[in-house]
Amino acid sequence: MSFTSVRKVADADFPTRWGHFRILGFEGVVENPQPCNDAQPAPERRVETAVAVIMGDLKAAAATGGPILRIHSQCLTGDVFHSLRCDCRQQLELALATIAEAGTGILIYENQEGRGIGLMAKLQAYELQDQGLDTIEANLELGFAADCRAYELPAAILQLLNIPAVRLMTNNPEKVEALVAAGIQVSERLSAVVPESEANARYLETKREKMGHLVG
Repeated sequence: MSFTSVRKVADADFPTRWGHFRILGFEGVVENPQPCNDAQPAPERRVETAVAVIMGDLKAAAATGGPILRIHSQCLTGDVFHSLRCDCRQQLELALATIAEAGTGILIYENQEGRGIGLMAKLQAYELQDQGLDTIEANLELGFAADCRAYELPAAILQLLNIPAVRLMTNNPEKVEALVAAGIQVSERLSAVVPESEANARYLETKREKMGHLVG
């Protein structure tokens, strides 16, 4: 997948309980995107969106290996409703707190609900998980790939912001590989591990055992 264009569409003041940020909106156009579900034909053209929540002087952070970066996939159930089925909200809050403590950083929030399958399909996957399937098995049962996410848009946003290197907060090696492949140097990987609970133990086990995430 490649973007024919990526542009900034908004740039606004953004005070939060973690500190004062700016929030930037980005829009990318993909021509002939690959479908995540073979039963659903892909459109000839797709528009993807993401926001970047930014704090501090990003260029000055180059002296310490680049700004802290978290690429976070949208999770309505976790981020908004505080679901305990996943670790998404805890990771989001950890990233914002870490950036605020450092005084500089970027959080890119991608519109990729349910590892890219969308909210309604994610809820159907929840239903299958209630019947005993893990998160990957549920996605496959619905006809999707195990993980439908791609990270070209965050890389393009970093290039648009003239950020050549970052300190990436992630447990997912694929995010590191995607940035490096796009020419962004990952000078350091920062852990995004958060405390495990009984409710998300199997979810984290699947991430670790089947997706290679660096958790547990």
